[in-house]
Amino acid sequence: MKTRILLVDDDPNIRQLVDLYLEKEGFEVSMADRGDTALKQFQSSTPDLMLLDVMLPGMDGWQVLREARKTSNAPIIMLTAKDETFDKVLGLELGADDYIAKPFDMKELVARIKAVLRRFQPQESAENKALEFPGLTVNISQYTVTYMGRELEMPPKELELLHFLASHPNQVFTREQLLEQVWGYDYFGDSRTVDVHVKRLREKLTEGEKLGWQIKTVWGVGYKFEVK
Repeated sequence: MKTRILLVDDDPNIRQLVDLYLEKEGFEVSMADRGDTALKQFQSSTPDLMLLDVMLPGMDGWQVLREARKTSNAPIIMLTAKDETFDKVLGLELGADDYIAKPFDMKELVARIKAVLRRFQPQESAENKALEFPGLTVNISQYTVTYMGRELEMPPKELELLHFLASHPNQVFTREQLLEQVWGYDYFGDSRTVDVHVKRLREKLTEGEKLGWQIKTVWGVGYKFEVK
């Protein structure tokens, strides 16, 4: 079965170019040119990945991303003409899995799509067993996090980062190591991506330190999942 991609962009030339290239790479592509119709397609057709432009009529990409993340953890890559740090951070904080600025190289776009899809598919191994700590269970096989008795909504990259750190309690990792292990060696981002995701995890796991564990900053080095 082909991987299904929803391409959302209001520029017909970009839609045509990306569609042709992705179809050639073996993907099945559906398209939308408005944010509101894109959200309906995303919710009804449940694609494997969405390429989402920021500047859209009807509903902008940020709004689509917010609404999509209420019901789905499917990977979403933001497409935009802007390449400012604020926009990157906003996209990551809202739950985007990657971010690529226009104009982009088609080979790079395909590489990012494949990298995100690889990261999203859990690998069958002993590491897939649920990790359990007081008040916290991280199940990478089912992509679920249970905290204080309730299941948290958590984008894939946040969950994978938490799982990786919790799999190596009390071991310190640099931001570069975390980028390589969680995002993959072919990720095109920078170390601020890690900081954004750690910040989001801490906001969701506020009582961890009281329970005997926490994601701790090791100044000048990186982060660790500290277990007392």
